[in-house]
Amino acid sequence: MRPNPVKERLSAGETLYGTMVFELLGAGLPQILEQAGADFVFYDMEHSGFTLSEIKTQLALCRGLDLVPLVRPPDTTYQYAARLLDLGAMGLLFQMCETAEQAEELVRWTRYPPEGRRGAMFGGAHDDYGDDAVPDVIAGAHDRTMVCVLIESERGLANVEEIMAVPGVDVAHLGHGDLSLSLEVPGQTGHPSMQAGIDAILDACERHGKAAACLAGDVATGRDWVRRGFRMVSVSYDIGLFRSALAAGIEQIRGGGDGAGGGGGDRAGDRARGS
Repeated sequence: MRPNPVKERLSAGETLYGTMVFELLGAGLPQILEQAGADFVFYDMEHSGFTLSEIKTQLALCRGLDLVPLVRPPDTTYQYAARLLDLGAMGLLFQMCETAEQAEELVRWTRYPPEGRRGAMFGGAHDDYGDDAVPDVIAGAHDRTMVCVLIESERGLANVEEIMAVPGVDVAHLGHGDLSLSLEVPGQTGHPSMQAGIDAILDACERHGKAAACLAGDVATGRDWVRRGFRMVSVSYDIGLFRSALAAGIEQIRGGGDGAGGGGGDRAGDRARGS
């Protein structure tokens, strides 16, 4: 079984970076993300409309890369959890985790008996179509599979201490959008109740030796959240990254000069850079 370096490095106390993908799938996407320095990618199926077939292709494209593919399932059911793991996801991001009992069940979905209830299918995508001994495959799967839970409701926040104490839960991911709705301060991440909630998540992770994850929409927020203790940081998401980069480029070129000198530029150099 391929190892999961993100899980190993988080356990060692490192801070890692990646992004989330909601819209822009492509054959070259995993390599582009790796070249950009991403350690991991979250593929979102809750809000995107991605199919299992599309996700299976993306997971296959991550093989051989230093990029760990993780998936947020469309909903919180065993059916999707088991299938996505069988397709090769190295971890799952479960939405709206609100109790320790729920977290315990999520962990069981990712473990083979007797530790859990994951159904047996070997020699497939998740173990690279190999023929290793079944006990070795099971041990490898348990070692590498990450269980990430979204804390994104007032109830989940109230129970975050107990949730993060559950063995097998690796990451608490701040769901700042839904949490702000649940706390009745929609979109106000800087509101005191949101800030107190962020502190509660970070404190619970610190006490139980787990990693705290977030999606930072901008550099200033990302730097602040890393300073406060988040160690798994998604740097925006595909739609936001593409939109902001394009908008910045258009604005900079539009305001970059008065056109003196004919504007011809280095055409050969432009072509070499793929413009």
